[in-house]
Amino acid sequence: ARGVGGVAVRDEQVHDFVVVGAGSAGCVLANRLSSQGSSRVALVEAGGNDDYLPIHVPIGYLHTMMNPRTCWCFNTSPQKGLNGRSIGYPRGRVLGGCSSINGMIYMRGQPADFELWHKTAGSAINQTTGVKEWSWEDVLAFYNMSLDYSYGEDEDYRTGGEWRVEAQRLQWDILDVWRDAAAQVHDIPKRTRHFNTSATPGSGLFEVNQRGGWRLSSYRAFVKPVEDRPN
Repeated sequence: ARGVGGVAVRDEQVHDFVVVGAGSAGCVLANRLSSQGSSRVALVEAGGNDDYLPIHVPIGYLHTMMNPRTCWCFNTSPQKGLNGRSIGYPRGRVLGGCSSINGMIYMRGQPADFELWHKTAGSAINQTTGVKEWSWEDVLAFYNMSLDYSYGEDEDYRTGGEWRVEAQRLQWDILDVWRDAAAQVHDIPKRTRHFNTSATPGSGLFEVNQRGGWRLSSYRAFVKPVEDRPN
C-alpha cells in the first residue's frame, strides 16, 4: 500500500483509526487523532498527490475544477428549474479534497444559526454526538483552535494554529461600491477589515486560506507538516 506523501505502509499493519478521505475535514481529523501519539492513524485518499501547480496558484482553480486529475467531475441530475439542464458539481479528488480546488473562501457558519440549533435541537444533538453544547461561543472555540489569523487576535480570532487566513489580494472598485450601496440602501453594516465576526449581517471582502499568496489546502496545513509522526 502507499501512504500519504509516498510513505510506505505494510498491509499487515493495524491501525486504531482509518480516516477515509484526505479532504477538508479528513486532514484535520487525522492530524488531531494522531497528535497524542497513542493511536495509530491511517489516512486514505482515492485521488493523487497535490503536485500539480494549478492547485497552489490561487487563480489555478480554473484548471482544477472539473479536471479529472483533481476532481470527481460530478454533475447534478437534470433540474426542472434549469429547463432540464444539469450543472457541474466539482468535488476534490486529490490530497486536500475540495480545499485543493475551491475558491479558498474562509467563511464561518452564522452565529444565529448555531444559536438556533442550540435552542431548538441542542439536547438531541448532544445525545447523538456527545458534544456538550452547540452555542456560538462553544463552536467559536473550535474554529479558533486551528486558526492563524493574519490580522492578529481579538475576541473572534486567534493566531498560532495551522489554518492560515489572510486578506485577499484582489481588489476592484466595483466591490467597494457594492458594499457601500448595501450599507446605504439596506443598512447592512460594512465589513472593512474582519469578514467573519460574531455580529451579523455584514457586507465586505471575504478572506481566504492562503499563505503568502499561495493556496493553503487542508492537506498542506494539517497533514504534510506532521507526516513524520511515527503513528
